Amino acid sequence: MKDNTPSATPRRRGPLGWFDAMGRVFAREFRLVFSDVGIMLFFIVLPLAYPVTYTLIYNPEIVTEMPIAVVDNCRTPLSRELVRTVDASPSVSVYTYCSDMAEAKDLFGKNEVFAIMEIPRDYEKKIRTGVQATVPMYYEMSLLLRYRAFVSAMADVQLKLASDITQTRIETMGMESLTGGGDAMPLTSHNSFLGDHGQGFASFIMPGVLILILQQSMVLGICMLRGNSNERRRRNGGIDPLAVDAPAGARIWGKALCYFVIYIPMTLYVVKCVPEMFSLPHNGATIDYMLFLVPLLLASAMFGQLFSNLCTERESCFIIVVFTSIIFLFLSGLTWPRYAMSKFWLWLADLVPATWGVEGFVRINSNGATLGETSKPYLMLWLLVIVYFTVAWGVKVYVNHRMKSKSVPATAE
Repeated sequence: MKDNTPSATPRRRGPLGWFDAMGRVFAREFRLVFSDVGIMLFFIVLPLAYPVTYTLIYNPEIVTEMPIAVVDNCRTPLSRELVRTVDASPSVSVYTYCSDMAEAKDLFGKNEVFAIMEIPRDYEKKIRTGVQATVPMYYEMSLLLRYRAFVSAMADVQLKLASDITQTRIETMGMESLTGGGDAMPLTSHNSFLGDHGQGFASFIMPGVLILILQQSMVLGICMLRGNSNERRRRNGGIDPLAVDAPAGARIWGKALCYFVIYIPMTLYVVKCVPEMFSLPHNGATIDYMLFLVPLLLASAMFGQLFSNLCTERESCFIIVVFTSIIFLFLSGLTWPRYAMSKFWLWLADLVPATWGVEGFVRINSNGATLGETSKPYLMLWLLVIVYFTVAWGVKVYVNHRMKSKSVPATAE
């Protein structure tokens, strides 16, 4: 009977033997990936489909003509001017006037309007007497795009009305010469949104989400491969018949290079084709962000191999990766600025490859930076490659030592 245990495969000695073992691990891992539909789903289908799906969700990137209800308790020329100014905003459309708040709330509850503007009875009186007036706005916040459109529109309206009212007061006092016939506001502001000139939500968040998709899909597939290996061991008395007898370092690098090669075309599609398909920010040079993503893919491969030690079964990867995806999204700084995080969360975020990947890729892709201008995240990714390789190597050596003490072939995957 042919002995198909891993220990039956002869090992060459010396450096050539190490590279030979790494090559055998690479080939074995390649066969395992493309012989399992589930793993191909995560390594290939997920990176192909998820970026398109997520981007379609956020299209159109901005919302316009959002209907609002107006409750005008003042009913004066100034209050009507306020309503006309709000209605002139491209983001807002005055749907109707309501006689009272009860009527407006009824429309609000039926989703016929998504905001209510209540103009107080003393609005004009306060403006005329130089007292600050307050106009309450009530927003429906189930969709961030709508809320963002309302807030931006009202901020623009507020600045315009403040300028107009100030100009009127100056003219009334006979002090037109102080403004030179121009804007009454002594200081004006102009917003320039780097990398997101259209202020679109997809243009803001998708470049970072693309990097998270690359990391999480790779980690998910690696964890599933590890779960498969553990299940084979349970069926074969602690031995994985498909394992390769190789040093710990050769196993780690053989697997990492296999995942890296598979993800090269996936990465090119995700970071180049998807932004071009949806007209997302795409200002950096292709060579710069592809070189930048080399350590990201390797760090994700090392991170996934270390993380996979938590997966005892094939299905375990779903719980682990789905649970961590939201955490990694927040740690990346996309939804919460990193400068506002405590030292603990900053330290934890620095250990996640996608954190540095998001920072560097956004700089290159959205803001047109060069690889040299993103040296810190680039070097940090290479540091994570070294750190995670070292830790993963130590874990495998320890597991192999325990397996040898139990007279089991030391081929911990």
